[in-house]
Amino acid sequence: MNPTVGIAVILTVLQAAHCQMIKDLSACLLGQNLRVDCRYENKTDNPLTYEFSITKDNRKHVIHSTISVSENIYRSRANVTMHKNLVCLHLQSFTTSDEGIYMCELRATNDYTGNQIRNITVIKDKLEKCAGFSLLIQNTSWLLLLLLSLPLLQAVDFVSL
Repeated sequence: MNPTVGIAVILTVLQAAHCQMIKDLSACLLGQNLRVDCRYENKTDNPLTYEFSITKDNRKHVIHSTISVSENIYRSRANVTMHKNLVCLHLQSFTTSDEGIYMCELRATNDYTGNQIRNITVIKDKLEKCAGFSLLIQNTSWLLLLLLSLPLLQAVDFVSL
């Protein structure tokens, strides 16, 4: 086999073996709570593991994880929800002491290309409020149902009795 063709085949196989990729990492405030959205593209049905951490004072602190053990100061305030292609960290009672560089780390089981990591700097005064519309987008079936029901609602003649 030609060495150039062999290298091309290996690169193609390695690229296809790459099971997930972080597409976007964003943060917003929902009341007094921080929400960090880690959107990814997944090309496999293999289980996904995650880790949310914060780096402050040049030290990494694990907030919530299926990869390693979360630190005590975050255990009671943090939870994670998973939707299709979205992992959300929710940190209750967010204060300026929680500011820092937040990291989302994802890995699909049997993905031999390594973990996907993305960082975002979170400063309380610079965070936007979470939009209600973005909450609907997380579950597109609700948005689709709402859009499809609008003509039906307009067709109904509400008569007061």
